[in-house]
Amino acid sequence: MKLEVIKSRKWYLAISAILFIFSLWIIFFWNPNLGIDMTWWTSSEYTYSKLDIDKVKWEIKKASTEINSKWKEIINSTNAYKISGQNTLAVVVGFNSSIEEKELSKLKEKFRTKTLDILQKEDKTVKESSYTNIWKSFGDYIKNTAVITLLIAIIWITLYVAWTFSWVVSWISSYSFAVIVIITLFHDVIISTGLYLFASNFFPEFKIDTFFITALLTILGYSINDTIVIFDRIRSNLFEWARKKEKLNSVINKSVSETLRRSIFTSLTLLFVLLTTFFYWPESISWFILVMIFGTIVGTYSSIFVASPLLYEMNKNKKLEILKKKVYNPDDKIVV
Repeated sequence: MKLEVIKSRKWYLAISAILFIFSLWIIFFWNPNLGIDMTWWTSSEYTYSKLDIDKVKWEIKKASTEINSKWKEIINSTNAYKISGQNTLAVVVGFNSSIEEKELSKLKEKFRTKTLDILQKEDKTVKESSYTNIWKSFGDYIKNTAVITLLIAIIWITLYVAWTFSWVVSWISSYSFAVIVIITLFHDVIISTGLYLFASNFFPEFKIDTFFITALLTILGYSINDTIVIFDRIRSNLFEWARKKEKLNSVINKSVSETLRRSIFTSLTLLFVLLTTFFYWPESISWFILVMIFGTIVGTYSSIFVASPLLYEMNKNKKLEILKKKVYNPDDKIVV
């Protein structure tokens, strides 16, 4: 399969640039649908003798939409479930973090009282056995930790690539490979996040939480794996083609064509598994799988149509020559 990726590189890079800018706009100007662990939330447990779980879950969900601040809903999510093996109902609620703390504290208590009233109307023996109230500082800690984790992962991957691709050919520094890796990894994370936030605007069940961060880290690992395969083939061909005085665009086109079938088939296999999991596995992990689907598509695209053209753009005016290592001569002496 022959692909002239360098010839059409401007189109490929333009598509990425548009998606990247669109994703940045969504990230900075849209309100994300935050999960429980990314925002203010409360967790309550209630003991009971006999309850119609489905009925009270529906009533609690309905009550959550009635808790408003200046006609604005403040409850992002409500999850009520029975604890296995016990006559205990857990109610976990996520709140909008844009509300002032004093007002939010009152609204939390209002919802807490309303929930207890709903349950006691069905079963007078219901009692609140525990109550946990988490404020903004915990959500901020999770967000900051997530950002730091992603940055550390990208830095270590970049350093690994810089070391791995040292001693290629003269005039092509290993750092050009490393810089491109940084660009493509940010490209994959930003666009995957933007597409996910766009989808979550229409499907409220898709939330930003720790599962989402885990999915992004997984995307980094998959994306860099595919990119390194292509880069490694480019490196191998550089040694051969530099001797023949061939141009860099020929080397890259040949290398991408040689690895194209593998990249596409590997991605399609993974996508088939992810799509099957998305439609048939529990809803609780569906948003994790959706991020993985977006990341797989974007990561495959960037490995083929972004990383390789960028490598050409950074080195297109350089002459390919074999890098000559300095040979140590034991007869050489240092004169002091």
